[in-house]
Amino acid sequence: MNKAEQLVKLLIEKKYTVSFAESCTGGKMAARIVDVPDASKVLNASIVTYAKMKYANVSKDTLKQYGAVSENTAREMAEGVAKANNADVAAGISGIAGPTGGTEDKPVGMVCFGFYIDGKVFSDTKHFGNIGRNNVRDESVEYVLDVLIKELS
Repeated sequence: MNKAEQLVKLLIEKKYTVSFAESCTGGKMAARIVDVPDASKVLNASIVTYAKMKYANVSKDTLKQYGAVSENTAREMAEGVAKANNADVAAGISGIAGPTGGTEDKPVGMVCFGFYIDGKVFSDTKHFGNIGRNNVRDESVEYVLDVLIKELS
């Protein structure tokens, strides 16, 4: 059983639904879930957006103070998409996949993650390095799967 299948199984067992707010992963997170039979039982909604205020309910102040790529933003993305879709579980993913766009403070390969599980919100940042745009995106999806499986097990 692959990780996406594990996650869908856990969500079904717990009678939980899931939603995602993705920017740098561009829908890959939702696609991994949709690849699994019975995904429709657990996936409420998923958005791919760089318009984080409009679609993921990130505050203007958060974006101004911390930027689009920050744990604060990722947390608000996760909580925003969860509440908008009445989901029990959600993840917000925002990062710099590259090959351009990195800075000294926020280098290429830096991805911030927000998680919402049954009202609990937490976040993390991973530095995957300049491993190529699609590799950063794939590693980000794997990380979200790992965290959600661990937290729901």
